[in-house]
Amino acid sequence: MAGHVRFGARTGGAAIMLGALLLILALFFGGSMMTILALFPTPVLGVILFLAGAELALGGRPHDQERGGRSVVLVTAAFAMWHVGAAVVFGFLLHHAAGRGWLKL
Repeated sequence: MAGHVRFGARTGGAAIMLGALLLILALFFGGSMMTILALFPTPVLGVILFLAGAELALGGRPHDQERGGRSVVLVTAAFAMWHVGAAVVFGFLLHHAAGRGWLKL
């Protein structure tokens, strides 16, 4: 749902239309759905997934938090694409460095 909202679906009707579309595709094109889904480029699906994850991560922070928190989340998410353990350590260090004023984000 976060990805849908990120790309413009603001009402409950968008979820209903998506559900109806998926139901029609499953009922009438169930056997050939893997071929149809293979037509979507993998990098495009990756970008959509990344933006949905960033939207979920940024939505959980308090509204009064400074702008640096957004930068920490995005940099940590970028590191997580390389190595999750390194992303946790780097995000923790970056958060504390920004909190102490060592970094201007």
